Amino acid sequence: MNHRLYPDYASFFDLSEVNKCMLCHDPVCSHACPQNAPVGSVLRSIYFENYFGAIRKLGSADCASCSAPCEKACILSRDGIPVKIRHSNMELGDIQSRGYLPKRLIEETDLSVDICGVKLENPFLLSSSVVASTYEMCKRAFEAGWAGAAFKTICSFPQHEASPRFSVIRSHSHSFCGFKNIEQLSDHSVEENMAIFRKLREEFPTKVIVASIMGQTEAEWASLAKKCEQAGASAIECNFSCPNMEAADMGVTIGQSEELIEKFTRATKSGTSLPVLAKLTPNITDMVPMALAAKRGGANGISAINTINSITGVDIDTLVAQPAVQGKSIVGGYSGPAVKPIALRFISDLSGCEDLKGLHISGMGGVETWRDALEFILLGAGSVQITTAVMQYGYRIIDDLLEGLSEYMKCKGVASLQELIGGASKTVVDHQSIERGTVVFPLFDSERCIGCGRCYVSCMDGGHQAIEFDPATRKPKLIGNKCVGCHLCRLVCSSGAISAAKKSRPQTLDSQGNCADAKTGLA
Repeated sequence: MNHRLYPDYASFFDLSEVNKCMLCHDPVCSHACPQNAPVGSVLRSIYFENYFGAIRKLGSADCASCSAPCEKACILSRDGIPVKIRHSNMELGDIQSRGYLPKRLIEETDLSVDICGVKLENPFLLSSSVVASTYEMCKRAFEAGWAGAAFKTICSFPQHEASPRFSVIRSHSHSFCGFKNIEQLSDHSVEENMAIFRKLREEFPTKVIVASIMGQTEAEWASLAKKCEQAGASAIECNFSCPNMEAADMGVTIGQSEELIEKFTRATKSGTSLPVLAKLTPNITDMVPMALAAKRGGANGISAINTINSITGVDIDTLVAQPAVQGKSIVGGYSGPAVKPIALRFISDLSGCEDLKGLHISGMGGVETWRDALEFILLGAGSVQITTAVMQYGYRIIDDLLEGLSEYMKCKGVASLQELIGGASKTVVDHQSIERGTVVFPLFDSERCIGCGRCYVSCMDGGHQAIEFDPATRKPKLIGNKCVGCHLCRLVCSSGAISAAKKSRPQTLDSQGNCADAKTGLA
């Protein structure tokens, strides 16, 4: 694989306007463009970090000489704060004209993978949830380009849903970064779901249908698996992890017991010849023993992670936790971008276990962009499942997932996505194996620095007092003999003006092996 840098465009592209965009359905700005450029779709591609796709969509449109009727049409213009579409599009052109886009090393890529031997045309599946719960929904997703769907969990016992059942934690923009649900399983009968499977299999023979199931007894697990196979499912996914079940001995309770995981996996395998994946819970300290139990039961793969037990907040007026259901609430499943780091940790744990080698890992948890998906793949996931992003943005995100991933591969010279699976897994090591003897200094770019002083504040009050701030020039200056190379300053910089310098120095260790520099502040 070619290791040349792939740019982080967020560091030199003003995303503030794009983040204001409502990502409208049938965007009025596109209809208003006199050059017929799909400017709404362009903004959406920028939002999802698909810059190649955005440039392709913008084409030869000349935004510099345009009066920007798209901005007048923007639905936010009624409040006097329309998205500055022309500015964003001109910045996009600037990226291209300055040669910031890396050159393609190859022109064709193969995004196909397999899930326990079953071919996927690309790595993206809808995960088992409301987004894959009816024939019509799966049909639209398949037509949009999704490779398959893990259908909403099928069971033979009745469901009693609460209303409302969702709550969120929002980012500074209008999107939400954390999502809580207290929803349960499919409210269709087994027979109704089997009819959906048969219809989807007939209409979409190349798409992958993963049947998520949950039984109450060993016989029920086996029976459901058999019925799903007969109806046209491609694989079975055992839901050992739903945190929202009414019964205390189901869902996540199974996922926290090696004995139950092994028993019900074995029961499922007895009812089908299809590949079986165990969907495991993150509501546990170590997932590896649970995955090994699933393997002992005959599992061909692991799906992870399901949602995390959570309370997203409390209404400070009503004094009720969210979501409030007739004055009460319950702990529910947390998903969305906020859980991605936790999901990646579990994927890394699973892929790093030698005893689990050969098992497929289907990764999920906070995936929104192709970059997110790629991180899961690089840590060992062979397929990627998505729910929360679809709930917020729709099936249409598949366009930018596919194009963004493909363009990355072209620029890296990677012809097949299979080559990337696990590419970063060996870089995650134990705490004793990481190098601790070198300080890498931050490097300040005075031209890009906007003089906000955030790096100074953070270093003074949360770091090592290694930055001076000149009030006259409003520029920071590094105090080299105090800097320990923590790089907090880089993380708080909003203008991308701080990078890692090539210059570094070995730390001075005392006789006990402790860092003397950190205590004395001496170089």
